[in-house]
Amino acid sequence: MQITWLGHGSFRFEIEGQVLLIDPWLTGNPVLPEDQHDAAVEGATHILLTHAHFDHVVDALSLARRLKVPVVGQYDLMSYWEEHEHVQTIGFNKGGTIDLGGPKVTMVHAVHSTSMATDQGPKVVGTECGYMIEGDGHTVYLSGDTDVMADMKVFNDLHKPDIGILSAGGHFTMNMKRAAYAARTFFDFKTVIPCHYKTFPLLEQSADAMKEALPGVDVIEAEVMKPMRF
Repeated sequence: MQITWLGHGSFRFEIEGQVLLIDPWLTGNPVLPEDQHDAAVEGATHILLTHAHFDHVVDALSLARRLKVPVVGQYDLMSYWEEHEHVQTIGFNKGGTIDLGGPKVTMVHAVHSTSMATDQGPKVVGTECGYMIEGDGHTVYLSGDTDVMADMKVFNDLHKPDIGILSAGGHFTMNMKRAAYAARTFFDFKTVIPCHYKTFPLLEQSADAMKEALPGVDVIEAEVMKPMRF
């Protein structure tokens, strides 16, 4: 399995012969160079979304059309897009598991908000979520934008993820201290990858607090477009 951070909350997973783009934010992403956009999405087979905020979905529709791949996510948003945007979607809901031609993806709860800009103003379609992504001998918990939740203990009991990708920039999500608390209290991760940080001055710029709080866990400060192999 190979995971590549595209900056902010965006990732590229190469897993079980598939290429999953997670919340791919290209347009206006200040930490993903424009000359890397094509490489970031090359060979994609699916686009997986956690919620409808612009920094997670702004490129989803155009990429789905250009790459001719389905958008995968929460049922209400997927149904709305399939009807109004005429893109191929795979809609499911929290607690559901789907097989994406190899990788198994389970949708789990998150605590955040979700809305998207329309000509009639902000529109709420569906709810925010996270994912358990299983394949190539690993289970990855992708938190999405969330705060700490007691639900995380249930996620660990059911799925036993060895890798955690945790939004940890603060202000809009958990900060490093809160994300480290979640990892230490509810999970048994071998590896933690913080994300949703360093994008803007408003967000945390370092994972040092997480590293200090998680002795014995491999906390990886990923570099944009530098693949991590597991």
